Amino acid sequence: MSHLHGYVQPTMGLADRHYMREEYHAPHITTKLIVVLISAFVVQSVLLYYGGIDLEGILGLTLEGIKHGKVWQLLTFQFLHVPIWPFHVLFNCLGLYFFGRPVEQILGAKKFTILYLLSGICGGLLQVLATLILPRHEDVAVVGASAGICGMIAIFCSLHPMQEMTTWIYFFPVTLRAKYFLMFIGGFSLFGVLVPFANIAHGAHLGGILLGLSYVRWGTAWEGLINWKPISFKQRQRQTSRAKFKKTPPTVFNRENPADLPEDEFISREVDPILDKISQHGIQSLTERERKILEAARNKMAKR
Repeated sequence: MSHLHGYVQPTMGLADRHYMREEYHAPHITTKLIVVLISAFVVQSVLLYYGGIDLEGILGLTLEGIKHGKVWQLLTFQFLHVPIWPFHVLFNCLGLYFFGRPVEQILGAKKFTILYLLSGICGGLLQVLATLILPRHEDVAVVGASAGICGMIAIFCSLHPMQEMTTWIYFFPVTLRAKYFLMFIGGFSLFGVLVPFANIAHGAHLGGILLGLSYVRWGTAWEGLINWKPISFKQRQRQTSRAKFKKTPPTVFNRENPADLPEDEFISREVDPILDKISQHGIQSLTERERKILEAARNKMAKR
């Protein structure tokens, strides 16, 4: 798997104001995942160095393994890395720290964990599929947390497209907006799927990115899946009855241009109701006018 590395220099955005005000979640799971990844790498290296036990060959993801019913490899490969040099695991932990923490702060521990693991599974499936149908893809064991991290990168960059980020490319710092960074790694991964190079599982990266994008794009449907639990027929009837009378939180309409209002009044009257709507129904529920108001708000804050 590739070494995802970089860091984010955040500025306070509109979504940050909303989530810090009402829905901040401390990123405990991200920290625990980093500890688990490093611990697994240490165990993996010790077993290989002293006992000759190659966990990568046993628990790493391969097409042959999936063909023989070893579906657990779709999960276990996410917790292994290339031994014995630590650069692979360290770069992935850095990527998880810089992108996983802000995503967990927004989504909460449960959603973050589910989406992280699903990104890894989706990436693993796409990598196996590429190995199956495309020529020149060798069926070698795939290991690493990069697929899950790519899912978190896609979610972060989709929620904060105008966020300025600085990433290191071969020791050269490059600053660009999040949406362009996502386009770059998406295009890079797609090219790597079509033309494999550098012994990198590009399909796994692309699969993670696609899952993260699908969550942001179709968030309402995803919410139902993530929060699903069995309910009785009577409960479903009550929910259906309530839904008929439930109205979307209204956005205050001003005859004057909203962007001309004083900043505090503009935020409280126009922006906050929109952010509440995003929180309850997803960003895809916004009208064209509401999207323009958010864009105007971003411009106001960028001029500070």
